[in-house]
Amino acid sequence: MGITFRKSFPIFPGVRLNINRHSWSITMGRRGGPHYTRSSTGRRTVSSDLPGPFGYRRTTRH
Repeated sequence: MGITFRKSFPIFPGVRLNINRHSWSITMGRRGGPHYTRSSTGRRTVSSDLPGPFGYRRTTRH
């Protein structure tokens, strides 16, 4: 069984610093609305919660 680590800290209203074993990332956006995440590994994610059990997520590497 693998051991995982993930911790998230609020920096400003609507901005969070996320840390895990392999990288860190910054997430901007409010809960329930659109989010933009930029990772230290070059990953960029745009996501949004949609009504009901639905959501949208698009991830690219740059």
